[in-house]
Amino acid sequence: MKKEAAAYLEIGRKLKEAQESQMFGKPCFKIKGKAFISLFDNEMVFKLTGEVHRDALSLDGTRQFDPSGKKRPMKEWVQVPYDYVDKWAEFAKEALNYVGSETT
Repeated sequence: MKKEAAAYLEIGRKLKEAQESQMFGKPCFKIKGKAFISLFDNEMVFKLTGEVHRDALSLDGTRQFDPSGKKRPMKEWVQVPYDYVDKWAEFAKEALNYVGSETT
């Protein structure tokens, strides 16, 4: 297993109520049936909003998630390179809180 996948799984499995699943044929974690984090091209992807979304996008190499590669990014999703693995757990918690609160 690659270090990126190992880090992703460790982070996701530590989050209460998170369930392992699939999104676009890629691994993801969901809360209440909705995806909030994923692993894509060995980078972690987070559904974020507000200031945290802006902070994530401000990091070098991050970008809006475009799984189709057709320049149709998913507005709230941010793809963050392994260079920022130290921020992945924080972003994952924020994504869990965001998606968990929007499903209630």
